[in-house]
Amino acid sequence: MRFDPEKFRKLAKEHFEEAWQKGPEVISPPGIDSCYPRLEYKKAAAHPIFSMVHRLREVYLSLGFDEICNPVIVDEKEVYRQFGPEASAVLDRVYYLGGLDRPNQGIGKSELSGIEAITGKEVSAAKENGLRELLQAYKKSAIDGDDLIRATSEVLGIDDGRTVQIYEQVFSAFRELSPRSSRSTLRSHMTSGWFLTLGAIWEKYPLPLRLFSVDRCFRREQEEGPTRLMSYHSASCVVAGDEVTIEEGKAVSQALLSAFGYTDFRFQPDEKRSKYYMPGSQTEVYARHPVHNWVEVATFGLYSPSALGEYEIGVPVMNLGLGVERLAMIAYGSDDIRKLTHPQFFPVAYTDLELAKAVTIREEPKTLEGRSLARTIMLTAREKGQTPGPCSFLAFDGEVRGTAIRVFVEEPESGSRLLGPACENEIFVFQGSVLGVPDTEKWKEVRSSGVSTGISYLSAVAFLAAARIERAAACGRPETVQVKMAKLPSDINVRIHEYAMRYITDNKKKVDVRGPVFLTVRSEVAG
Repeated sequence: MRFDPEKFRKLAKEHFEEAWQKGPEVISPPGIDSCYPRLEYKKAAAHPIFSMVHRLREVYLSLGFDEICNPVIVDEKEVYRQFGPEASAVLDRVYYLGGLDRPNQGIGKSELSGIEAITGKEVSAAKENGLRELLQAYKKSAIDGDDLIRATSEVLGIDDGRTVQIYEQVFSAFRELSPRSSRSTLRSHMTSGWFLTLGAIWEKYPLPLRLFSVDRCFRREQEEGPTRLMSYHSASCVVAGDEVTIEEGKAVSQALLSAFGYTDFRFQPDEKRSKYYMPGSQTEVYARHPVHNWVEVATFGLYSPSALGEYEIGVPVMNLGLGVERLAMIAYGSDDIRKLTHPQFFPVAYTDLELAKAVTIREEPKTLEGRSLARTIMLTAREKGQTPGPCSFLAFDGEVRGTAIRVFVEEPESGSRLLGPACENEIFVFQGSVLGVPDTEKWKEVRSSGVSTGISYLSAVAFLAAARIERAAACGRPETVQVKMAKLPSDINVRIHEYAMRYITDNKKKVDVRGPVFLTVRSEVAG
């Protein structure tokens, strides 16, 4: 079936609002199968860290702060300007940027022999000179590394695959490259960027300046842990102007954090005493949260006049910063910042409800007539289920896919009832296991404490029979569907999605949908 984009867009537009209101529930808009049969339509999930970044940006903007993009790469000398004699100790926690020097690759007899061995042909004098010129141009940065392989192939008249072999096996200077550090660093805190920004603009715009930035910082930790990452987000702001005092930090703290549900606030001196802050001004902010009680959430202070003087900034500056990941940990009730930030690298924990959503019917009828047929099969089988065989009951007499058919639920053998004992078993998820259980005292805990998938063996098989009879009717032929002893989910037309099966096996849970079904459904084309 070809994808019909216009039809899809129309259906998607009509049902988007419904999908959004249902939240994470997956829905299939009516008629969507007619333009793209396997499309699932659901509300997407945002990452908790970036959700917090978005919320912080909106709050800062609502408070009248202008957003700024501070430099990420900061020269080492700027750290010395900000920290003075203590810079050497501070630089231990920053990352230096390194790179590879462009090699001086010569072309001698051994290189020419190696090239000829790979290409199978002699390197002419013209090609040798062209290769020398190319490598010299690369050394002088006249040619980008992205273009080197292609340019070499053109000079030698060979394909890129052989050229890659030459660089790997012949040109030793390229194989022996080692990175060399520069004096450029990745900012370890937003302050290193604020000094550069304020030094460039404080005299060129009306005061006071109220600026904010929510962006990444990088800290060279010995190792990452439950509360430490080597790359984190800082939500930082500055207020610069003639009348700025430490009270500005208290006011901004209260206004900013009130938007996140914090009520009472407590301010106390910060013992870390960063050198770029004025002595006695560095302050920790504690806030009372309705759930988490008193929590340290931010730090603020007035920049030191000596540090400001290094950048010729002539007005007082208040700086406030908070860790986005820390705020997100509190908001989402997380005890490990690594799991909150990079959940893909940790075991997934699914609830029974989430696993139940992953248990679905494998084959379903595509038309309204087919779905009605499935319901009729199920009702007839349940009504006549205890009838001893051999027996046959008419369940449907009408048209499906333009073909007049009759459908029977039957038991062709004697000594058996129309329905096997397991037909009324229902599939539940209980403590991570998928279980097909009857309504008996033995399975009372599973049925009362587990999560029902809403699928019984009978309903699943009825869908299977209706789907296959529907397809057969479209071709004008009869069909017989018979399910005997169930051992696997597929035996009763049930699918457990791959991610759920992986979770079940990884956690040593089980899938048990065994049982005697013994249901036969037969269709015949009406004469």
